[in-house]
Amino acid sequence: GIPGLASFNIMHHQISPAILYWGTPVVLITSENEDDTSNIAPMSSAWWLGDRSMIGLGSSAQTTKNIIRTQQCVLNLPSEDMTAHVNSLARTTGANPVNAWKESAGYRFVKDKFAHAKLTPQPSDLVSPSRIQECPVHMEAELIEATGLMKDSPSEKGTIFAMELKILRVHVEDELRLGGYANRIDSEKWQPLIMCFSEFYGMGKTKLVPSRLSEIDEEAYRSRPPKAPATQIATDNEEKYVLISEKHGGSRELV
Repeated sequence: GIPGLASFNIMHHQISPAILYWGTPVVLITSENEDDTSNIAPMSSAWWLGDRSMIGLGSSAQTTKNIIRTQQCVLNLPSEDMTAHVNSLARTTGANPVNAWKESAGYRFVKDKFAHAKLTPQPSDLVSPSRIQECPVHMEAELIEATGLMKDSPSEKGTIFAMELKILRVHVEDELRLGGYANRIDSEKWQPLIMCFSEFYGMGKTKLVPSRLSEIDEEAYRSRPPKAPATQIATDNEEKYVLISEKHGGSRELV
């Protein structure tokens, strides 16, 4: 055991939460409807890697249909002082008629979500959907791939889509920029709105401790690490594997 912790007892219990929203930034996605009007969808199933964003959306959502049809959207990040705007968009939908589940949960159809949420449309540079002026961060994006999830569950197959978005252009409020750098964010000034188990939270104003990862120059991330050799996905019998590099013996390991 660990010295000094003999009397320290941590209890864990098995539970089955209906949602697994452990805490991610709120995103207001703007997309373009078939009649060229705008739709805004609040969501928080999003993360970023390199110049890509991965988002998760229900397949019946108007935003999902819009992105798949137009291949474009804008990811607008609200700050923690924008809860009133986000709350006004909650339980609204751009889909008409409203599907049965959303109707039972109190959703209603709203055509003009900019007016409804008292937000201001701002033209984008590279995509058709508008940006949201009040949000401190805008990311213009194009769809690279949409993949249906839950394939192992016959009753839920196709109800959720994972979308890979390529970020084409980033816009930020000037006060968020780190002094002395052209392309860096001052993380102590950026206060994203966080959704954690359907509740709003902020991040606080100070760093907890210095991060060793922050010692790496951010510009180093512009160059991709080398591609792993002999990466392969097998299709025979639905087996999936990667061929490990020769220094590891070239063995196959299931993933």
